[in-house]
Amino acid sequence: MSSSIFIALVFIAIFQVVKLSVNNHINEEVYDELMKHLDDVTTDSNDTYLIQVDQWRAREHNSISVNPVFVQFYDTNGETIDKSPNLKESDLKLFDSSKNDAFVNSELNSIPIRQIQTPILNSNKVVGFLVVAMSLEDFEIVLILKNILLITFPLILFLLFLIARFFAGRSIKPVQTIIETSNQITKDNLKSRIPLPQNKDELYILSENINSLLNRIENAVDREKQFTSDASHELRTPLAVIKGTMEVLIRKPRNEEEYKDKIRFCINEVDRLNKMVDQLLLLARFENQKSNSKKESVYLNALVLDTLSRYSDKIEAKKISVITQFEDDIYIESDNYLLSIIIENLISNAVKYNYKNGIIEIELHKINKEINLTITDNGIGISEQDLNKIFNSFYRSDFSKHPEIKGTGLGLSIVKRLCDVLDFKIFVESKLNEKTTFNLILPSTKLK
Repeated sequence: MSSSIFIALVFIAIFQVVKLSVNNHINEEVYDELMKHLDDVTTDSNDTYLIQVDQWRAREHNSISVNPVFVQFYDTNGETIDKSPNLKESDLKLFDSSKNDAFVNSELNSIPIRQIQTPILNSNKVVGFLVVAMSLEDFEIVLILKNILLITFPLILFLLFLIARFFAGRSIKPVQTIIETSNQITKDNLKSRIPLPQNKDELYILSENINSLLNRIENAVDREKQFTSDASHELRTPLAVIKGTMEVLIRKPRNEEEYKDKIRFCINEVDRLNKMVDQLLLLARFENQKSNSKKESVYLNALVLDTLSRYSDKIEAKKISVITQFEDDIYIESDNYLLSIIIENLISNAVKYNYKNGIIEIELHKINKEINLTITDNGIGISEQDLNKIFNSFYRSDFSKHPEIKGTGLGLSIVKRLCDVLDFKIFVESKLNEKTTFNLILPSTKLK
């Protein structure tokens, strides 16, 4: 609609410009002829005027004009005094005095003409009239242009409609593809993807972003399904152990020591189950949140030492030597609770997977305005093929050679998730049966 209005305005503007130009051209020629023929008029003392006939007719014969000029002289009674030969038996129309010195459209033998009349004065008294006219043949170009515009306007509109429909159809086709593909996607079908258009335009970017979004949704759903499956399996295991122990316990009478031993075993399993539930709740709390932490000043040195003190009994039981190297007192703006969970899990693993009489080295220092916390143990290590899996939920390496080491496989996945929340980086290096090093890099938001 707006395009058709714009085209119509352009056509009207073109028509008006051409019309004005032709009109001005004809008016100028008519006026020039009027001035020339006024020069051929002389007045006398008898309130009349004389026409230098030979002079103006000779000029008419010697001049070349594509558009002929018609000249006619009248007296005050409207009677013809003289006229140009090309008028023959015809006369130019003499209008009343209100039309003096004004351009008027008239007709001569049904031919449109433009004429002007002016009074001939003698001592400020009207003694006659001069009428000059010119054919409007040049004006036919305006009429032709008008007809052309009237014909071409609907034709151009129709062509524009076809062109717009063609290109709109091509441009809408990817949108229809997006709609069709979107309708195919359900919670049970997340595999469909939108075909990318050939032209890398805005629709290409939109399709690419939607496909990327679908990939993330599919990965999230797959992780959720896997997490639910693993969690249900891991929760059933301790429950099955507790149930089996209780069933064996009530089959026949036992002595007091046997009852106490089985009850202690069940309590340990319940504790392990509680810990697993707490870890699952912690994972669920931060699973779909990028940031749910608070900023506070954390004294890292004290946080590491407090964690070591909580594991002092286990460290002493395995006679592990702990070596700490703190470059300086280091503070950081972070979430104290979440950071303590990260450090506790890393130190807990270093103690759990270390040998008796082993060594744990903890270094805390600043490098290039970053804080590096490294925790190294010389325990059982991690095989190379397991290194890229240890941060997955419920994943545990093959501990068939170490059945005494219990775990849920959630600790490192919690560490990785909390590192993402706090914008920390964590790296691991390990060699089987030699050592394992976790390197935690903290951003230097605030250092002292």
